[in-house]
Amino acid sequence: METATVTLKKGEGRSLKAGGAWIYDNEIESVMGSFEDGDIVRVQDFDGYGLGKGFINRHSKIRVRMLTRNPAQEIDRDFLRRRVKDAWEYRKRTVDTASCRLIFGEADFLPGFVADKFSDVLVIQSLALGMDRYKEAIVEELKEALLEDGIRIRGVYERSDAKEREKEGMERVKGFLGAPFDTNVEITENGVRYLVDVKDGQKTGFFLDQKYNRLAVQKLCRDARVLDCFTHTGSFALNAGLAGAREVLGVDASELGIRQAERNAQLNGLQDRVRFQTADVFDLLPELERQGEQFDVVILDPPAFTKSRSSVKNAVKGYREINMRGMKLVRDGGFLATCSCSHFMNYELFTETLKQAARSVHRRLRQVEYRTQAPDHPILWAADESYYLKFYIFQVCEEK
Repeated sequence: METATVTLKKGEGRSLKAGGAWIYDNEIESVMGSFEDGDIVRVQDFDGYGLGKGFINRHSKIRVRMLTRNPAQEIDRDFLRRRVKDAWEYRKRTVDTASCRLIFGEADFLPGFVADKFSDVLVIQSLALGMDRYKEAIVEELKEALLEDGIRIRGVYERSDAKEREKEGMERVKGFLGAPFDTNVEITENGVRYLVDVKDGQKTGFFLDQKYNRLAVQKLCRDARVLDCFTHTGSFALNAGLAGAREVLGVDASELGIRQAERNAQLNGLQDRVRFQTADVFDLLPELERQGEQFDVVILDPPAFTKSRSSVKNAVKGYREINMRGMKLVRDGGFLATCSCSHFMNYELFTETLKQAARSVHRRLRQVEYRTQAPDHPILWAADESYYLKFYIFQVCEEK
């Protein structure tokens, strides 16, 4: 039962009123009543008009994360059950659910909480103090909802080891929720088989958000020579191989990632056509250029070069450099698939950076398509942080 009331300053809460989920510390006029960090609080406008309920944390610049717009809503087990069921019903209608993101934080109205399903295993991530109190209950509700459709979850692993936890005044944690199990989980996506390391892989073990972008690249790769940069565990490279590419090179700086990629290539019987190399992409691309190498398809799937507004300028340089190098390695009439997964590198800025890169290397870009993250990572309008993945496919033409 909430005992405290947060009152906004006059003129503040614009993003909240537009549909966002966050209230920052500098938007708050007062907090009346007793509370502990992580407690549910009632939120009202400067004039007393009820705006809903959320949980508060004085350790975080995001002081309140909203759970509901209904000031009379009880935040109880029934509330969580409805949220979880809604999230699962949405996935059943929009994506292949063999492996998918089940809950995507604010965009599923459960702020700071992520749940991924890899076959019959769940991986959860709790990034906000208030949500941490509900994680076991949410996991139970997820298992129940899936069981109603005949899906029995055999294990749950927690990957709350992200840096964001520290901003909330929380320790990073990881480990089994319940009985231990083999943390190398086999999944199939777009017909490609992968072993996902849910314990030590990046984030929750595998990047599900690119599922349909990987599929979109398949049709370009038949009989092609393909270069996949920042391949991680080989996902774009293996989609290219499965689609009938005659030769694929996947590159990543992580030795662990490359070992997993090689294992995945063997799992799919693609080891003869899909090979991998441990290298820094920024060093390798100029070297390939010097050697006169050319590819029919070049794929650039870099990590987020910026995770804050202050480093956007340096990120622009990184994206421009990598795309200039990539475009030079595409043969005339070949294809470039390129993306950014940082929400600070917004659509306009990313698009402008690609234009500059093309001008600098005297290439003309013909857009094949523009895509974003898969629908199991829904973009909630007004919650800008939920729109982060920008993905272009271009035909690259020399100036003529």
